[in-house]
Amino acid sequence: MEWLWVIDLGITFGLLWAIARIEMPYHLWLLLLAGITFLMSFFGLLFGWATWFFVLLLVVAAPLAARKVRLKLVDKAIDKLRPQLPAMSESEKIAIEAGTVWWEAELFRGNPDWSRLFTLPRPELSREEQAFLDGPVEELCAMLNDWRINDELHDLPPEVWAFIKAKGFFGMIIPKSYGGLEFSALAHSAVVQKVASRSGVAAITVMVPNSLGPAELLMAYGTEEQKRHYLPRLARGIEVPCFALTGPTAGSDAGSIPDYGIVCRRMHDGVEKLGMLVTWEKRYITLGPVATVLGLAFKVYDPEHLLGGKEELGITCALIPTDTPGIEIGNRHNPLGNAFLNGPNRGHEVFVPLEWVIGGRDGIGNGWRMLMERLAVGRGISLPATSVGAAKLCSRASGAYSRVRKQFKLPIGKFEGVEEPLARIGGLTYLADSARLLTLTGLDMGEKPSVVSAIVKYNLTEIMRTVVNDAMDVHGGKGICMGPANYLGRTYQSVPVGITVEGANILTRSLIIFGQGAMRCHPFLIREMEALLVPGRDAAVEKLEAALAEHAGYALVNGARAFVYGVSSRLAPAPQDLDPQVRQLTQQLARFSAALAFSADIGLLILGGDLKRREKLSGRYADLLGNLYLASAAIKRFVDDGCPEADRPLLAWACHHAMEKMQEALDGIVRNFPLRYARPLLRLVLLPLGRNVEPPSDKLGHQVASLLLAPSEARDRLTGGIVDSGKGDPASDVLAALEEALRLTLLAEPIERRLRDQKRVLPACMRYEVWLQSLLIDGHLNGEEAETLRRADAAVARVLRVDEFTA
Repeated sequence: MEWLWVIDLGITFGLLWAIARIEMPYHLWLLLLAGITFLMSFFGLLFGWATWFFVLLLVVAAPLAARKVRLKLVDKAIDKLRPQLPAMSESEKIAIEAGTVWWEAELFRGNPDWSRLFTLPRPELSREEQAFLDGPVEELCAMLNDWRINDELHDLPPEVWAFIKAKGFFGMIIPKSYGGLEFSALAHSAVVQKVASRSGVAAITVMVPNSLGPAELLMAYGTEEQKRHYLPRLARGIEVPCFALTGPTAGSDAGSIPDYGIVCRRMHDGVEKLGMLVTWEKRYITLGPVATVLGLAFKVYDPEHLLGGKEELGITCALIPTDTPGIEIGNRHNPLGNAFLNGPNRGHEVFVPLEWVIGGRDGIGNGWRMLMERLAVGRGISLPATSVGAAKLCSRASGAYSRVRKQFKLPIGKFEGVEEPLARIGGLTYLADSARLLTLTGLDMGEKPSVVSAIVKYNLTEIMRTVVNDAMDVHGGKGICMGPANYLGRTYQSVPVGITVEGANILTRSLIIFGQGAMRCHPFLIREMEALLVPGRDAAVEKLEAALAEHAGYALVNGARAFVYGVSSRLAPAPQDLDPQVRQLTQQLARFSAALAFSADIGLLILGGDLKRREKLSGRYADLLGNLYLASAAIKRFVDDGCPEADRPLLAWACHHAMEKMQEALDGIVRNFPLRYARPLLRLVLLPLGRNVEPPSDKLGHQVASLLLAPSEARDRLTGGIVDSGKGDPASDVLAALEEALRLTLLAEPIERRLRDQKRVLPACMRYEVWLQSLLIDGHLNGEEAETLRRADAAVARVLRVDEFTA
């Protein structure tokens, strides 16, 4: 009878494969499976466990195939389902509805259309944008001395402020018709990334007016009069903007801001005007100490009904000149010693005329929607750009330093202990930059992907944290002694700033990514919630049954996909014309996409609205979705670059790292799933072969680390977009000195190798210069070789030097 087991298993797996590949309504699948069950029993092929499985299938299939039966079941269940509907405030509803869904929806739904990804345009700068990067941005970077900015002036020098304003850095997103540069999101990101590789303070100063701020809100919601007045002045730097949202008791939960305005009439400039008396206290406001125009978010109340019948009108955004009577611009905060201008401001019963509200009277109460919709854009550009700029700086500097710094007569980059963090630095930088580029492609296509923006903000700032920490470990004492020669210390100090701002990372991971992702990306969840709210029982039952019927088929198919592709990802569909490595990686990601879709459905089914309070579980779903997005971005970037052979280790490391993180998240979901009896089934479906995805191998790590240790096209592609240190003056620029030391070290290595082979090594009690002179006299070196060794030794000594100060 053993052959019956083989047949039963083969038929069962074949049916699951068919379900995975052919989408049909679930009740049709049940009828088809019931028919196959009958045929199998007729020919005597059912045996053991298969008999009970297929008998159960028949019991379920028969009634559910009839729509009348399904309607009766839904009618009985609807009263139990309505109380489970997650409570949703108006601010939560607006946040969920803000922006658009994009590629992340394909990944969330279990069957990504890879052709959609690969037909997205390759991100490219226009000639005008490239000229700005090659001209004014390079000029700005040459003006920046991070030590002087942070430790001597505690601000940008006056000439840098003047240059930023004069060259239009504050107006990159403003249309040309209003005097701005009208750059793409890609160009905006490229500028911030390059400046960040030279000075974090300058990067933040440039990025804030082009991110969530007055210009962004005015362009989308301002009246024409407001645009004509403010946008040209913002573009030329006549006005310095800031936006005040965060307060002492309302940080990440910005919807609970206590700041308020009372609608009233007051005399203003000699005329009685309708407006609000606004009282607020804000903090952590970047550019606040020098702003001339203050963007402010507050709640509006109309107790006298001057604007209509409602008393509570909601969150509102207004633009207020900072010289308005009653405004108090506070002193400065000190964010971990980083000198970007940041501070508090407050006001008590400051009169704000109605025309200062963004959008005028129509903007009253629409501030939360404005903020949520525009934050989806800014969050996807600013911090990802600074994070990638920092990661690229660490990659280039750590690779060069590991080659020129020697211990035990070997470059430290040759030691496996150093090679391991170098591999992480290179692989994570590739992953982060890929996600940045893919996100910018969507933004420049007009998307406002709020979920994607949250994914890249969280993941790229966390990658920056890991990469900078690894770079500090590689540099050792060189990294921890502050001074003009330290090119990492200030970046290390600024890491928590990126982790904290624009939505704290803990909240972003545990609530926003999956919380919004499930609501926005799931094809049926919102339909089902809307059906439960339909007035009239019969109409609600009809709509809910239709949505649930489709949802059941969706869940059945994704469960089959998760299991079948978990057994072998080679069974997943993928475009045939792809590079073999790329095709195999897309199939592996399809497996995790199906696992995410099925496990999310099970979580929503079991926990309902309670899932959003299970933040540990929600965070693991966020890790799944986030790493799926990052890995797919790495694949897209590799294809866009023409599948360069030298970059294959970077692609493989990045994707295997992401997939190992996805596997870890899946395992965490299964082990901690609240319904204990569901865990074995979940493990069977999601991890049928156990934890079979390995992290990047040591061999792969060696290949990635090696790319950082010497100049190459692959190294230039990985770190492209930051300041080219090779063009700087080694005498005054420590990063240029590092590149010069790397170049000379590589020239010196063959000479040193020959001398070692000849047993000509530096004696313990002899100075290097005397030794070189003796080799020159004895004919073991010619004049050019001796000069190469002399220059290399001097260049390395300059790089290894650390700053010292008087007691």
